[in-house]
Amino acid sequence: MILRKDQLEVQLREEKKEISDGKLRDDNPLDLSQSFATLCEACRRGDLKVCQEKITEGANINARDRFDYTPLILALRCLYNALNDRIRNLLIQYDYSKSTDPLQPLASHITSLLTREEPKTTDITLTTAPRAFHLHKFVLSARSPYFHRKLAAAPETVTWKLPNSIPVEAFDVAIRYLYLGEIPNDIGAISGSGADEQEILEGIDRLSKLLEIPRLFGEVLESGNRRLTRQRRTDEVTRGRDQLDLFFRDNVLRHKVLIDTIKANDVKWNRNNSTFADVLLRADEDPDSGHEQDAPEVPPARISPGALNGIPVGPVNTTSRSASTEGRPRKSTLFPVHRAMLLRSEFFLTMFSSSFREAQHTEHLQIIPIDCSPEVLEIVLNFLYTENVDVPLEIAIEVLFAADLLLIEKLKVKAAVVISTLGNGKMSTIPSATGGLDGDEEQEVVDIYDVVRAGWLTRVHRLEEFGARYLAYRLESYIEEDDFADLIRESASRITKRQETDSIELLDDIRYYLSERFRLRFDDAGLEELLDEDAIPPAESEVEEVVPAKQPDDEAIDVAAPGSVQHNKQASQAPSLESDNHALGGQVRTLDGEVAGDEFSSDAVNYQILLGKIDSLLEKLKLDA
Repeated sequence: MILRKDQLEVQLREEKKEISDGKLRDDNPLDLSQSFATLCEACRRGDLKVCQEKITEGANINARDRFDYTPLILALRCLYNALNDRIRNLLIQYDYSKSTDPLQPLASHITSLLTREEPKTTDITLTTAPRAFHLHKFVLSARSPYFHRKLAAAPETVTWKLPNSIPVEAFDVAIRYLYLGEIPNDIGAISGSGADEQEILEGIDRLSKLLEIPRLFGEVLESGNRRLTRQRRTDEVTRGRDQLDLFFRDNVLRHKVLIDTIKANDVKWNRNNSTFADVLLRADEDPDSGHEQDAPEVPPARISPGALNGIPVGPVNTTSRSASTEGRPRKSTLFPVHRAMLLRSEFFLTMFSSSFREAQHTEHLQIIPIDCSPEVLEIVLNFLYTENVDVPLEIAIEVLFAADLLLIEKLKVKAAVVISTLGNGKMSTIPSATGGLDGDEEQEVVDIYDVVRAGWLTRVHRLEEFGARYLAYRLESYIEEDDFADLIRESASRITKRQETDSIELLDDIRYYLSERFRLRFDDAGLEELLDEDAIPPAESEVEEVVPAKQPDDEAIDVAAPGSVQHNKQASQAPSLESDNHALGGQVRTLDGEVAGDEFSSDAVNYQILLGKIDSLLEKLKLDA
C-alpha cells in the first residue's frame, strides 16, 4: 500500500507521539556505548573486519550516534571507498530479527517443542473435551505463577483436567504464548470447535487471569498493529528468557550435586522430582587441578529416609578420610537437566533419538558423562537454557572444545570471538626489554600455541587467522623458540599428499601479516619502495617531505583488554621496535643491533631480517615452502 505524502506525515506524527508517550519504542535509538561507537568508526573508515566483529558481538546496527547517523549512513559516507559496497551489503543482510532479536533461536526452539514428537520429552498432559496438550512441566512452571505453585505442591502430576467451559482455541492461544510462540492476528480464523470470536476472546481473558499471565489478553487485542506487535513480542521473548534463566538457577544450579567421582554412577534420582529433571549430566574435575580444598559448597547426595522432593539417593556415607594424609578424592558434579533443552545440541538430539542406552526410559534418571570440567559444563548449560553466556578468557579454549564436542556451533563462535578479541592485547606493540606492554608485566592467560592448535582441531578459521596475525606481530619473541618450530612442523604435516616443495599454510599467513605489519607504516607515507631494492627512485620534484606516520592499530586486533594473550618466556630479551629504537642517544637500531638512518629504514631492514629468520628456520626443519 502506497501512502500519500500527507498520510505518511500523519502516520509519522502519530508514531512520534506514541514513542514520546512510551507506548512504542524507537527503532533507531540513541546509542552512546563504546561498542556502538567502535562500529560507527569502522563504518566511517571502511574497516570491514571490525564491522563484522561488532555485529557478531550484538551491536545494534539500527541505532544512531550523537550526530544522528546510523552505521549504514556512515558506510555510505565512508572516507575510504574500497570497502563501501562490502560493508553496505554486510549491514543490509542483517534484517530486523538478526540485529535486534538475538533470542529468536531460543524462542523458536521452545515453540518447536509443541510439535516435536521424537524424541519424546513431554511429562504432563493437559486434557479438555476435544483435545489433549502434551506439554513440559518446567516450561509451565517457569512461565506461569499458577502452574509454578500447583506443580511445586504436586511434582508427580502427569495429567491436568482443563475446564470445558473455555473454548479449546483459547487454550491453544495461551499455550502458544507460554511457549514463546506468535499470537495469531485473526482470532476468528482459528476457530475449529464452533466457538465464535467473542467466546474465544472471553476464554483468553479468563485464562490470562487464571494462569496469571496478564499480558496475554493485551497482546491479542493489539495484534492488528504490526509494529506494536513486533515490539511486544520482542519484550515477551526477553521476559521469557529471564524466566527460564531464573528457573535454571533455582532448579538446575541450586540442585547440582558434588560427589566423589568413584560414587557418581551410584546416585539414584527419582523421576518425580521438584526440578522436573529427566536426565543427569556428569562433569568430572580435571585430574591435574590439584583438588583445591576451597571447593564451592554444593549439597551432597543423601540416603536418609522420607520424602526426597527431588534430592538424589546414593551411597555417600562412607568412612571419612583425612585430607591431610591421603588427599581429597577427585570430585564430580551432577546437573539435573531437561532433555527438551538439551535438544538444542545436535549431539544430544542424535543421542536421544536413537536406540542408545541413554535414550531408554529407566526408573531413575540416566547419568550421562560429559568430557569437560564442571565450570565449562555450567557455561554450556547456561547457553542452552538462556542463550546468554559470558565466557571467561581463562577457560575459553575449553568451552570451544566442549561446544565442538556437543555440536553447538553458535557457542563455538562465541568462544572464538572471546579468544580473538579479549585475547588480542596491543598486537602492534612489541614487549620491550624493560617490561611488558606499556611497562606492565606480561601475564600468560592463554597460550597462543594452544589457540592455533584449537583452531585446527575445531576447524575454526577465525582462530587460525588470529594466531597467525598474533605471531606475526610478535615474531621477534617467538621465532627462536622450539615450540614455534614444532608448530610450523605440525602445520606442514597437516597437508595431505605433501609434495617435495609445497606451501605451509600457517607460515604463509604469518608472512602475509608480517608484510601487513610493516607496510602499515609506509602506506600513508608512500614509502613502499623501501621494501623493494629494485624500485626506481622518484624525481626530486616528486619527492615530498617525509613525516613519520603514526602506526595505526591493526584492523581487527586493537582491543586492549587487561587479560590479553601473552607469552613472557623471551619477551624480556626481545628488542622493541617502538621503544628501544630510540635508545643510545636517540640512534635508531635494527633487530641485529645495527644503526639505521630513521625508523622507516629500520623497519625495512627488520622486515628482511625476520624473513631471513623464517628461511633459516625452514632450512633447520628441512622444509621447502
